[in-house]
Amino acid sequence: MNFVLGGYSYSWGNVAFDPSIPIENAELTAQGGIAGYARAMNFRGLSGKVNAGGGFVCADGSADVKGVRETRDVCGMTDLSATASVNFIGAPAISLSEYPRYRQGFLMGASLGVTVPVGQYDDTKLVNIGAHRWSFRPQLGISQPMGRFIFEFLGAVTFYTRNGDFLNGHKRDQAPLYSGQLNVIYTFRSGIWGAVGGLVYGGGRTTLDGVPAIEILGNWRLGGTLVFPVSRHNSLKLLGSGGLYARTGGDFTNLAVSWVYAWGGRKAPLNNLEPAAAPTAATSTR
Repeated sequence: MNFVLGGYSYSWGNVAFDPSIPIENAELTAQGGIAGYARAMNFRGLSGKVNAGGGFVCADGSADVKGVRETRDVCGMTDLSATASVNFIGAPAISLSEYPRYRQGFLMGASLGVTVPVGQYDDTKLVNIGAHRWSFRPQLGISQPMGRFIFEFLGAVTFYTRNGDFLNGHKRDQAPLYSGQLNVIYTFRSGIWGAVGGLVYGGGRTTLDGVPAIEILGNWRLGGTLVFPVSRHNSLKLLGSGGLYARTGGDFTNLAVSWVYAWGGRKAPLNNLEPAAAPTAATSTR
């Protein structure tokens, strides 16, 4: 199966695209278009998926940077992201015509995400749309149905490469960022499905020219997704998330809407396809 996505996202608050940027009292907004592609695949008899996406965003507003009020108004491409995931317990690769007979049990899967630093970046500015560094995010997920509910837990760690051109040539490194996420998914008889999820992450202490920062990241976030099947090939997806607690890092609210078009596979109702998303492709609240 193939999926293409196009949509619009709007965020406000501390929406620094690098969550470890030390900005406070932010009055920032970011909005723009998002696009992506995904393909469900057969990995030696196991179900899996590869996907990639990015966008074009405009950000503007002001924030306190080490006690000084700064303003920013910029537009540009985001960094590109790509993920490969595979379910190695409980989810064999099956054809679309076989899917309506499939009944989920316990699932376990893993994924590896990569962020490619191609987004807008100005080394003279603290807040940018791109982060000017690579990141790698291995993740392990489990999923267990209970009636019409599906419960998922995902654990991940993100590793960062050095930003060697941070604020006029400084060298900035960051320790790994650890995260845990719990999702609850419910499928309605009409084919509509929704999910709510909580995300907590911490760690990620930064160093500048070898000198460690005092702050470490610590955030709690809550988000939700609602998907409406429109036709055999099309669905509408609504997403929202907000911060519950922020020690340091991004404390922002995000709303997004997207249209998903699917094709490929053998003839069968696609309304039954969406709810059994792999745990490594679960609702993101970041």
